[in-house]
Amino acid sequence: MTQRSFHQSIRKSISNPVLQAALDANAEKRIQARQTAYDSLPEPLEVMRQRAHEVRSETIRNLDKYLEKFISNVEENGIIVHRAADAEEARQIVLDIAKNTSLSHTLCGPMGEHREKTISVHPRESASKTLIAKSKTMVSEEIELNKVLEAVGIEAVETDLGEYIVQLRGEPPSHIITPAVHLRRQEVGETFQEKLGLPYTDDIPTMTDAARAALRQTFLNADIGLSGVNFGVAETGSLCIVTNEGNGRMVTTVPPVHIALMGMERLVPSMDDLALMLALLPRSATGQTITVYTQLIHGPRAEGEIDGPGERHLIILDNGRSTLHNTPLNDALMCIRCGACLNACPIFREIGGHAYVGDRGQSTTYPGPIGSVVSPGLLGQAEFGHLAQASTLCGACKDACPIDIDLPEMLLRIRAGEISGRQPIDDSDAGVGLPIGVRWGLRLFRWAASKPWRFRLAQKLAAVFSRVLSPGADYMKLPAFTGWGFSKDFSRPAMRPFRERFNHQRRDVQLAKNFVGRNGEDAPISQSQSPTSNRQHPISKFENELTTLGGNFTQCTPDSLVDGIVALLNERDIGEINAWEQEYLPEGLLDALREQGINIEHTPHPKLRAGLTGALGAVANTGTLVQPSGVGRPLSTSLLPDIHIAVLRENTIYENLPQVLNLREVREASSVSLISGPSRTADIEMTLTIGVHGPGEVHVFCI
Repeated sequence: MTQRSFHQSIRKSISNPVLQAALDANAEKRIQARQTAYDSLPEPLEVMRQRAHEVRSETIRNLDKYLEKFISNVEENGIIVHRAADAEEARQIVLDIAKNTSLSHTLCGPMGEHREKTISVHPRESASKTLIAKSKTMVSEEIELNKVLEAVGIEAVETDLGEYIVQLRGEPPSHIITPAVHLRRQEVGETFQEKLGLPYTDDIPTMTDAARAALRQTFLNADIGLSGVNFGVAETGSLCIVTNEGNGRMVTTVPPVHIALMGMERLVPSMDDLALMLALLPRSATGQTITVYTQLIHGPRAEGEIDGPGERHLIILDNGRSTLHNTPLNDALMCIRCGACLNACPIFREIGGHAYVGDRGQSTTYPGPIGSVVSPGLLGQAEFGHLAQASTLCGACKDACPIDIDLPEMLLRIRAGEISGRQPIDDSDAGVGLPIGVRWGLRLFRWAASKPWRFRLAQKLAAVFSRVLSPGADYMKLPAFTGWGFSKDFSRPAMRPFRERFNHQRRDVQLAKNFVGRNGEDAPISQSQSPTSNRQHPISKFENELTTLGGNFTQCTPDSLVDGIVALLNERDIGEINAWEQEYLPEGLLDALREQGINIEHTPHPKLRAGLTGALGAVANTGTLVQPSGVGRPLSTSLLPDIHIAVLRENTIYENLPQVLNLREVREASSVSLISGPSRTADIEMTLTIGVHGPGEVHVFCI
């Protein structure tokens, strides 16, 4: 076995100046944004990390119990559940669903009469060819779904901007969160010029608009929408999906059939536990307080609803997770795929995701520290065990992890060949990926360190040996062939081992610790220190959060509401809008708008520029609108138009997310959208761009 491909990939990455600049920019911006976002947590970070660790640890320990409860509730909600033992079975399930999606089914969605009638920048190859619109899903990458779909003539289009870019280039994603992090804007511009036939530009907003135009028709024409699942909630059977661009909402709302792919470990017990994860995941992943869109999906569209898939499927994937569950790498299943460990890792920041390859050069879906654990655990020690050597074991990944997963400890277990939970009978798996000399040296060290008397003797001999070679110097110079001595010095071993010095000073150390403890080291945070002590009024807090996220806030009375909406529409030269039914809006609002010359449509139409909705409520500390689906209130109204106008009542603003997630209307709706500002992306050079697949403007009128 050889890791030549891995070493070649590393050298190639390090010698690529464009990649180095891209990785540096990504790490710096992500880390800074994450720290800023953590400052707004309602409780100290370490308290929430430990609580999240306990929730995920308890869930994984009792995974079978929670899976059984989750599946039972999902099926009761009307979603068809499939269990897939491995990648091949998961791919076949998708193929079977696609095969059974009849041609007539493709014309009966909410955009039924409009599908196939508009001009596409990226037209379908054939009107009879099955089209799948995909939002970002790492499970799809793990099972290599796109290759299989392409082989049987099914067109699968990635709709996340970063995923779309790498798909056009024929590359795998290079980061769990930012698939195109390895590319500069000039490379993206050249790709769009070559693949889409667009004039070359490296202006990021222009390229984002081009992708929006190219992919809009994909959403409207798609026979199937395919997504991942960030979390499954056992107590309610809810599927939670978080996105920023709006493509996740598109593929789960517009096509007539929805398929969700989920790793079997992605569960939380309750809605309160989900709220905890949603407080940590976006902050760790992208430095946001909350993602623009958080979806809760409970079932297919209900009777009388005019949008949402009529058929939903959930594929729960094992693919080695059950085996991993019974090994020392079990804690890797706690990962929530935030990507923070990648951004913090000094190795990933130098080589990027594409350098993490198997022993035959095959790509791994999960790079970085978590990938160096998950890949050997799921796909095999022989193929990917050497990735564990790509770590300094500095602990930065553990410090960055919002779930407090001990990645360095698991990396060490893989290095030692303990992936199966047993000490290896021979040393064939230990030290995989290391040169033979280093492996024998480590075996010698392990032999010496396995007995206290051997280790003490080795320390004494090392101290004597160093003074024989260099009797009068402070440091010993090793021979030139070792590489030491040119720029590095090897410290002389101490004559008194650390253990002796430690025992001698133990009493002083304990006294010092007691002194610090008495002086408030573990003292509780006072009310004045609490991050939530200086609470604003919910309206002011909501306004501040919404406007920070790029939304617009207007406080008004019932009498001034119509004038405010009409003024906004006139300013944009809009005379026709899509709106919810009058039942879910302030009394008389639609009639008053008609009197002002505004034409009202209730059926979603992709050409209408503005959508008017109400809101079940809002979350003050995240600036989030809460919109459940239902008869007369289609979710497409807040998704398809360029401008979303929402009417919110002051007395429905809640302080925090857990209060909203436990509302009866939220739990009972077939689908719920939590909306926090206009859609956005930062997939090209980490440059924030507003307005991708969802609205570019969000205006909230608060009565």
